[in-house]
Amino acid sequence: MKGNVIVLDHLGARRAAARLTDGRLEDLAIDPAEDAPPLPGAIFRAVIDRPVKGQGGAFVKLDGAMGFLRGGSARRPGDRLLVQVSGVAEPGKAVPVTDRVLYKSRYVIVTPNAPGVNVARSIREEERRASLRLLAEDVLDGADTGLILRSAAAQADEDTLREDISETLALAMAVQADAEGEGSALLLDAPDAHHLAWRDWSDPVPDEIVTDPGGFERHGVLDALHALVDPQVSLSGGASVFIEPTRALVAVDVNTGRDVSPAAGLKANLAAARALPRQLRLRGLGGQIVVDFAPMPKKDRKQLEQSLRAAFRADPVETSLVGWTPLGHYELQRKRDRASLRRSDLP
Repeated sequence: MKGNVIVLDHLGARRAAARLTDGRLEDLAIDPAEDAPPLPGAIFRAVIDRPVKGQGGAFVKLDGAMGFLRGGSARRPGDRLLVQVSGVAEPGKAVPVTDRVLYKSRYVIVTPNAPGVNVARSIREEERRASLRLLAEDVLDGADTGLILRSAAAQADEDTLREDISETLALAMAVQADAEGEGSALLLDAPDAHHLAWRDWSDPVPDEIVTDPGGFERHGVLDALHALVDPQVSLSGGASVFIEPTRALVAVDVNTGRDVSPAAGLKANLAAARALPRQLRLRGLGGQIVVDFAPMPKKDRKQLEQSLRAAFRADPVETSLVGWTPLGHYELQRKRDRASLRRSDLP
């Protein structure tokens, strides 16, 4: 099927959403299991448990879970504050949180700790940028908070945008007002898979949204999901890449296959660089990533680095390209913004 399609379905009792472009799976969201730790976006009234100066932060109580707040070492035990889950916790580790709380909707992000109105850089037309800024300032009406107009705001009509800003601002003010309550508590849960798809997959505008049951099977999403739990990914020209997560890091190995030509290593590595952002995103993999590229002359590294930068520039997940190790591996550091896909997630 051609075009951009969003499919909303369920995997067992859990909500799931998929975004496809010309029939290829491009993004994925699956609700966590009931006993999973809080997901990114959830907002808590937290209580400082104990500062850890050696780690530059503090452990905080999160209504039945334990979080870790970087930069919180100056706070005292018992202090209460609002925090937001900022990443996915590895098993047995504290949930990463931040005190820079954001309230995100489809069109805007309310930033209570950062006053001012800003417009997404992807909105380039100066006249549209100016009109959006004036509209936002009018709705805020002097409220002591900040606002970011997201790229999708460029396509929204004035009434829709005003309503979205007003609702998001009201939500932010209600949650902020509950910061001084007693004990730790969940004040705003993370968006479920269907809400996240509506909120974050509006650019590009979908050509079709499938909501009837069985959409995953009819659109080939189930087959794509089962392929994602296989460590091997076939690349063009017979090359392949193996992606294997461990507790410490994600190991990626690039193989040339049967190609024994002088340029085989470079060709396989360029294909791997193009495929890697999508594969990591769909598999929900982040943290430290170590890539063992296929052998190639050192003079070709610059071309490969350019390909990596271009591939990850278009990826929505924050990724730092660290560089080469003394052993010739390439390191990346990627934000853990979603739970990793496991066989147990699939029907």
